[in-house]
Order: sequence, then C-alpha cells, then structure tokens
Amino acid sequence: MVKATEPEIELVLRLLTETPHHIAAVTEALNDSQLHQRPDEKNWSANEILAHLRACADVWGQTIVAMLQDDEPALKDVSPRTWLKKTNYPELPFQESYRDFVDQRRALIQTLSDLTLADWSRGAMIKDRRHTIFSQARRMALHEVTHCQQLETLVKDL
Repeated sequence: MVKATEPEIELVLRLLTETPHHIAAVTEALNDSQLHQRPDEKNWSANEILAHLRACADVWGQTIVAMLQDDEPALKDVSPRTWLKKTNYPELPFQESYRDFVDQRRALIQTLSDLTLADWSRGAMIKDRRHTIFSQARRMALHEVTHCQQLETLVKDL
C-alpha cells in the first residue's frame, strides 16, 4: 500500500481536481446524440463512462465520509457497477449528469483539502481488508485517469 505523504496527497488532489476539467475538454464539441453513442457492442458511450465515474465517486466517496465520521468502521463492500444499476445515471442527459459530478467533486475536494496528514490515514475494514481515506481517494483518482483516457479514445473514434 502506498503511504500517504504530502507529495502523494498533492498528486491525488490534483488528479481528482483535473478529472471534471478533462471530461469537459474532451466532450465539449460533442452533441447529446454523440455523447450517448456507443462505438460498438462492448464499449461504453461517453455518457456511460460518466455514469460509471459517478457511481464510483458515490461508493468510494461514501467510504471516505464513513472513515471521517467513525473510527475504523466495518463497511460493506459495495460494487460501483452494482450501485450504478440502482441509479438513473445512464439515462440522464450528459450535461445534467456532468453538473452533478462537478458539484460532488467540488464537495469531495473541499473535504479532502481540509484534512491533516494524520486524517488521510484514517481507515475502515472493507471486505476483510483495511482501506484508508488516502487509499480510497488514490484509487478513485487513478481509476478516473484510466477512464479519461478511454473517453479520449472514444471521442477520437467518433
């Protein structure tokens, strides 16, 4: 597990801050039809990628909140893909979903920016494994980098 250090925390915060900007820059020239268009049977549309990122942010963000509220809570392991099925994110217009993602991200960045170095090591047990605020935020940031690259490829191919 990567240790929460000031440089690592700064990197995670930068990546989490950049994601909404990256999504906007990559998708700005697309219309709603293009944003919902799948390139093929097995690859997601831009809207589906955003829906997935929102579900991940919901699930992993809630674990961060729980770690801040309680000392070492035992949390259920919730799959973002399972959580996504309980939402209407894939059906929402892209811009509406994007605005909600931006609002959620702004709140997360504010929460994380206010943490002390010690706070980043607060943890929880999730499915027999200890996770920390740092590990969950880092997981989210790195996961988003991958999907932003996927989004770039999708847009180039449209």
